[in-house]
Amino acid sequence: MRDVAIVGIGQTPVGELWNQSLRHLGHDAIHAAMADAGIETADALYVGNMLSGELSGQEHLATLIADFTGLRGIEAAKIEAACASGAAAMRVGVLAVASGMADTVIVTGVEKMTDTLPAETTAGLAMAADQDYEAAEGATFVALNAMIMRRYMYEYGVTKVDFAPFPIIAHENALGNPNAMFHLKLTPERYEKAPAVAPPINIMDSSPICDGAAAVVLMPYEQAREFGRGKRLVRVAASVSATDTLAVHDRHDPLWLEAAYISSHKAYTLAGVTPNDIDFFELHDAFSIMAALSLEASGFAPRGKALELAASGALARDGRLPINTMGGLKARGHPVGATGVYQIVEAVMQLRGEAGANQLDHAHIAMTQNIGGSGATILTHILIGES
Repeated sequence: MRDVAIVGIGQTPVGELWNQSLRHLGHDAIHAAMADAGIETADALYVGNMLSGELSGQEHLATLIADFTGLRGIEAAKIEAACASGAAAMRVGVLAVASGMADTVIVTGVEKMTDTLPAETTAGLAMAADQDYEAAEGATFVALNAMIMRRYMYEYGVTKVDFAPFPIIAHENALGNPNAMFHLKLTPERYEKAPAVAPPINIMDSSPICDGAAAVVLMPYEQAREFGRGKRLVRVAASVSATDTLAVHDRHDPLWLEAAYISSHKAYTLAGVTPNDIDFFELHDAFSIMAALSLEASGFAPRGKALELAASGALARDGRLPINTMGGLKARGHPVGATGVYQIVEAVMQLRGEAGANQLDHAHIAMTQNIGGSGATILTHILIGES
C-alpha cells in the first residue's frame, strides 16, 4: 500500500446558500482544490452526500458534479454514510490511491439543506436513525441526543451549564474563520438563556441546518514530493471506519461511542501515535453531548470527565488539545454530507500554517472524527504535516 498525501484543498462558505445548487457548490469547492493542487484532471471523484435524493430530488450526484466541473469521463461515485458521508468518501479516496487503483483522486462533500421546509429537512435527517424503532416513533436526532445528554447528566452528576465550554469554544474559533456560518461570540450567560430545543439541549448545543461544500485532492505521497508544489505536504497517516448499532437502545451502554473507540484506537496504531501525540482534534460537535462522548471514547478524557477537561481550558486554541479550531459543526456549520471533508480541509490548513488568525503554534499531528447517526458510523483520520 502506498502512502497518501493531500495536495489540494478547497471550500465554500457555509450558510443558507439559496442561490447555489448542489452542482454549483461542488464545482466551486472542487475547482478551488484543483487550483490549489495545480492539476487539471483526476482519475476519480468521490462525493460525500446524505440528502441529495430526499431534499433535492437528485441522485446520480457524483456523475452530475463530474460533468458540471469539466471532469466528464472519469470514475465518479456518491458515498453515503449519514452525517459521516464526507469522511466516508475521504476513506474511499484514500483506499483508491493507496491501493494503486488511482493516482489522483478528488474527494468532495456537498450538501443542500436549506431549500426545504424545516420539517422536511428534519424528516430527511431522521432517515439516518432506525426507521422502525426510532424515527417511526417520532425520535428525531435532537430528541435522541437529548435523551443521551440527560442520561449523562444523571450518571455523572453534572448540570446542563457544565456543557457550555463546548459551544463557547466553537463560537470563539469561528470568529477567525471567514467561511463560518456564525461570527458571534457566545457568553456563558447567553448559553444559559438560549431557547430549549429538546431539554436539556438548547439551541446553543445544536449545530445549524446549512449548505456548503469542501474538497481535497489526493495522490501518492512520493509522487507528490517529486512534483514539488511549494506547499507543505500533509500525509494521511490513518483512515479508519467503524460501526455500532444503528439504534441507541440496542447498545450495551448509550453513553459509550464504541465506533469512536474502535476507529480512534485503530488509527493510533496505524499512525504509530498515542492520544498524547495529537496536537489538535477536529471533533463532531453536532450536539454538545457528542463532543463529550467523542473525547472520552477517543482516550482524551476518562469516562464522565470530558466536561472537566473542557472547563480547564485545555480545549481552547492555546490549550494542550485544541478542538474545532475553525468553529466546528456548531459555529462553522454542519452541512451534513460535507462536514467530514470540511474537517479534513481545516486540519490541512493548520498543518500547512494557513489558518490565519486561528493558526496554532504547534500543529504537526491532527485528528478528525466524523460521526454518522447517533454514533452508528464513525470515521477517524490522522494527518501528519511534513517537517
